[in-house]
Parts: sequence; structure tokens; C-alpha cells
Amino acid sequence: MRGSLISPDPASPTPLVTQIVDQITQKIHNRTLENGTRLPSLRRLANEHGVSLLTVSNAYNRLVASGLLEARRASGYFVLGPSSPPGPSDLFPPHPVEISVDSDWLLQYAYDGDPDIIRAGCGWLPDDYLFTDGIKNALSRLARKPDAALFAYGNPRGHEGLRDHVRLSLSRQSIRCDLSSIVLTHGASQALELVIRVLTSPGDSVLIEDPGYCNLFPLLQAAGVQIFSIPRLADGPCIETLEHVLASTQPRLFIINTRLHNPTGSSCSAANIHQILNLAEKHNFMIAEDDIFGQMADEKTLSFAHLDQLKRVIYISSFSKTISPGLRVGYMAMPSAILPSLLRLKMASSLTSCSVSESVTAAILSEGRYRHHLTHLKERLTMARKGTLAKMDQTGLIPFLRPEGGMFLWARLPTDTDISTLTAQGLREGIMLAPGSCFRPGQSASPWLRFNAAHANNERVFNFLRKQMNCS
Repeated sequence: MRGSLISPDPASPTPLVTQIVDQITQKIHNRTLENGTRLPSLRRLANEHGVSLLTVSNAYNRLVASGLLEARRASGYFVLGPSSPPGPSDLFPPHPVEISVDSDWLLQYAYDGDPDIIRAGCGWLPDDYLFTDGIKNALSRLARKPDAALFAYGNPRGHEGLRDHVRLSLSRQSIRCDLSSIVLTHGASQALELVIRVLTSPGDSVLIEDPGYCNLFPLLQAAGVQIFSIPRLADGPCIETLEHVLASTQPRLFIINTRLHNPTGSSCSAANIHQILNLAEKHNFMIAEDDIFGQMADEKTLSFAHLDQLKRVIYISSFSKTISPGLRVGYMAMPSAILPSLLRLKMASSLTSCSVSESVTAAILSEGRYRHHLTHLKERLTMARKGTLAKMDQTGLIPFLRPEGGMFLWARLPTDTDISTLTAQGLREGIMLAPGSCFRPGQSASPWLRFNAAHANNERVFNFLRKQMNCS
């Protein structure tokens, strides 16, 4: 190998390991180091540049972990070369292609990491809306003084300190429960799955909202239950349809996204909640209240758990939407009668939830700045909703309603446009829309689109929509 492989600078503020990794990575990417090239031995490189053997070893190990080097026993380290990243033509083909727009498609592209795609219809906040400072501070504190629960399986109910924070939060919402009634989960999705599996058997009837949470549908299908959909109106599930279904069906469970509903952004009114609770009592069914966006709502909005006090209601929420989706920390508060069965199922499926995520979340809440973060988050979302709604008005889109909180806006185009074709074209142009059919049981056709105001408040999105409307 001609020339020096690296030129580390001990005076640089960048750590030597990082310098070595970056310099070798650059040479691999620009093809200065070809596939199969053998690198100098650890000792030779360390001696040549006056760095420690451990520094070179750590750098090589990082390059092996990133897939750029291969360690061959008794032979040394060899270049594997970079995998070719997908170019623009791979992500957005220049010629029309057939794209099946359904909930599987939404999941595939919603979680794709390409930074050039505007995720106008996704279900989470942008990175700069999240409580990243809180996470960094919590990790720093835990590094200095580790939580006793950090490295253990922990209690199946979850981290006791975090559960106590949840109890206090529920108390502020006038939801009374003791610590033993609260169970932490791997996000709200696991909570929903546990509730479905504990309360239903194959063939049982379950009520859901239409439109509703798209990830819920495959959970119910896997459970083998019969699904009955209730239209979601501006003030909550349609009471007239609910009464009609109850006249001929005995459901075991009604799953309701109470506040700042996904995807419409609506919240249940007090009258709507009272009527549904009365029907639940009369027809003997349970309510799983999915209140995952409740912390973004106005504190005056009511919940089922508040009015019912956990007699027929299982309350579900999460910190994943407001702190970080990567933490995957959800929780449930429930009637004591179902607690043993639910804990037994949780232990059978996952032993406990994630002790690391729970410890980090507990440290964040104990620091005391989380409530200020929520206030700032609500203010930013208010500005984003106003901006997105103004652009919708200018473009001619028709919103289902104008929510008073949260991130979701549910709107339709004024023209007769094929939403599947629109969505596929949007992806080709780097804009991920969320067609309404993805939020309907059975993927039924819908003229609606879900917009996430925190992502969609972008002229590029509405320029695209205007162009497509003019073409239709």
C-alpha cells in the first residue's frame, strides 16, 4: 500500500479513534482502498503513527461493526467496501410503477429513514420536537449513578418509580388508582395486544372506530375476533350506529382513541363519553381507552377513565409520542379483576418490559422539566396546525374539523382524485402521504388523507397537491 493510510492529529479535539475511523471510511468510499485490500496490522499501524494499540484496535472494530472491514482469523483485516446506497432513481423511479397503497405500504415507507422524504402523513413528531435534552440529561445522570433497575429483568409490573409518576399523572387528571393497578408495557401497542388477548377469545365481537388506528386491525385479525366498526364523528363514536350494532351483537370490548384521535384529530365530548359508558354498563362490555395523545390535549378535555374510575375502562397511554418513539414505554391502569391474567400473559410473552427505557423515562420525569416540555410542545403544535390549515385553505383542501390540539389533520381534496394514484405519485416526488383507506377496516376506499401538521407544514407538499389537482 503506497502512502500513509491515516494521518491522526493528537492535537485535534476529535478523538483519535474517530479520526482513524473517519479517514479509513473516506478512503473506502472514494475507492482509494479497494475491496479485498489488506490493512496494516494493529501493531504496525500503532507504531507508525505513535498511537496506542488499543486505539487502533477500537477503530478497526468499529469499521468491522459498520461492515466496511472483515476480520479474518490469523490473516488480519480486509476491506469489504461500502454497499451501494440507493440513488434517487431507486427511491423515486422516473417511470410510473405499480405501488399497492395499503397499511403494509404505509408501514414500509413511514419508517424508512431517507431524510429527503417529507413524511406529511406519518404518525410521530419530527426529531426537533422531541425531548432530546431530557434524554441526554437522564442518560448522563444514570451513567454517574445507575438506577438499581437498569441492569435487571425487573418487576413484571414495571419500574416502581416510573409507575408512581404515572399514578401522580393520572391523579392530576382525577383518575384515582393505586400503584398495583398500573402496568408498564413496551409501548401502547403491547398494551393493546395484551388487552385484546386477555379479554377476548376467537369468535368474540370487538368494536372499533372507523377510521381508526391502522396497527390495531392486524392485531384483531390475529386474535380471530369479529370486528364491528363504528363511524368516528367530530364528537366521538357515532351513538346511533353503536346502538344499532348493540341491538344484534354482544361485544366483549370497544377500543376507543379518546383524545386527539388518530387519524381525525377529534376528541370525544362529555356527552358522547357518558352515553357510551351507559351503553357499556347496559350491554356489559369493557372499554379500552387508547389515550396515547392525551398529554398533548387541553387539560379540560375529559377521558373515559376520569368518568368511569376504572370500573369498565382500561386506560392506555405512552411516553413514546412526547419524549421519543425510540423509548417504547407505555402503561395501563385497569380494574383489579383483570390484572392477574394480564400480568401472566405479559410474563409469558416478554417476561418484563424494557428496564433500560423505563429507567431513562423515570429519570426524565423525576428531573421535573417534562411538564415544561409538554407546554412548549403544545405551543409548537398549535403554530404548525395553524400553518398547515392555512395552506390547506389556500389549496382548497376540505378539513374534517379544526382540532384544538395534537398533530393530526384529516382532510380531502375538492376534486375527484384517485387517492392511491396521488399517494404513489407523491412517493415518487419524495412526499409520503397517508391515504384514508389505510385507517379503515378492510382497507375500504376513502377520499380522505391524514396529515401530520408538524411535518406537512411545508410548501413543497401543497405545491405537489395543487399540481396534481390541476392535472386531474
